[in-house]
Amino acid sequence: MTQPRRGKPRSLAGATIMQLVPSLSDDAVGQAAVETALTLLKAGARAIVAGGDGPLVGELRGLGGEWLSMTTDTVNPLRVGGNTRHLQRLIAGERIDIIHAHCASAARSALAATSGQPVYLVTSFPDRLQSNSTLQTYLQRPLALGDRVIAPSSYISRAMIERYGIPADRITVIPRAVDTTTFSPTFTSADRIAAMRRTWGLLPHMRIVLVSGRVAPWNGQLSMIDAARLMVSDGKRNIAFVFVGDDRGHPAYRHTLVKRARDLGVDTLVRIVGHCPDMPTALAAADVVVVPSLQPPLTGRAAAEGQALGRPVVTTAVGALPENVLAPPRMREELRTGWVVRPGNAAELARATIAALKLDATTHEALGARARQFAEFMFSPSSVAEAIRGVYTSLLARDA
Repeated sequence: MTQPRRGKPRSLAGATIMQLVPSLSDDAVGQAAVETALTLLKAGARAIVAGGDGPLVGELRGLGGEWLSMTTDTVNPLRVGGNTRHLQRLIAGERIDIIHAHCASAARSALAATSGQPVYLVTSFPDRLQSNSTLQTYLQRPLALGDRVIAPSSYISRAMIERYGIPADRITVIPRAVDTTTFSPTFTSADRIAAMRRTWGLLPHMRIVLVSGRVAPWNGQLSMIDAARLMVSDGKRNIAFVFVGDDRGHPAYRHTLVKRARDLGVDTLVRIVGHCPDMPTALAAADVVVVPSLQPPLTGRAAAEGQALGRPVVTTAVGALPENVLAPPRMREELRTGWVVRPGNAAELARATIAALKLDATTHEALGARARQFAEFMFSPSSVAEAIRGVYTSLLARDA
């Protein structure tokens, strides 16, 4: 464990924080590293990011952050040892106060480099734990040994505690960020929404149930087809079920969806539109967003993005998805932003989706406003960066 520096309690002002990333790519980890660096710079800290090259390096430097090229994402023992020695030199030469490792291999080097040093180690677990094999457990163990450990969800946090015996008070749950500026009601326009409806071949009076996610068996689209039949059983045909997501990876499953829709007599209401390059407009066109996953998705981003657009969300009780929606019994009815149903239960899925569609204009608007507010509070890049900053601040405050 880290040996704290003695003296007055410290703040971020004047501190040096180094983040270790696999690469500074335009992905969740890279974006979080840059946003965190910006937050640190605003607080008067020095922000260093090290890792493989990527498209966000220029943005980091433009903000005033420092970039170090370093191969952190490796299991090669020689490379890990070299990284350890390099980090030891940096700790001494750059007076680093905190190292934040965003991947297991970087955490292994950082753990050895910070041993016995007055430097804190923060680690971040990935969105999905690897299989519980002896090898994978060994490879990811360094992530469990940080002075503070960040988990992307309570679901992952519980799995970490069970697998590695991490004390609960060392774990902080901070979700992945969603671009709430792009996924915003103000980002889209009525003309773009109308154009997308025409692309989907929908009549003006039709309501839209948008099913978000790659077309794959584990994402539960088949249960939505079954729910669609229940929803239109009374003869109402003013609902379109639009499946948005890459539909090329599992052609047999796509064929099964088309056949089931035809057999149930809802094929004229179903649109399987494939990948959509303008998801903010697609979500804005929806009356309700459904995420019917049967297995834990890599992230709960689809549910978060739907709420960021102010849309009610119906999702399933798998993985981290229930954490990303406010719904009874976890929250009071007046705080609801969506519905959570059992995975694969078409009847529950139909009832929840109908409930969302039946909201009157005033209730729908209020729910949408809550959903947007919840998404801003939980998932906006600035909120996530501030939460990470809080982890750093709490560690520095130990130095008394």
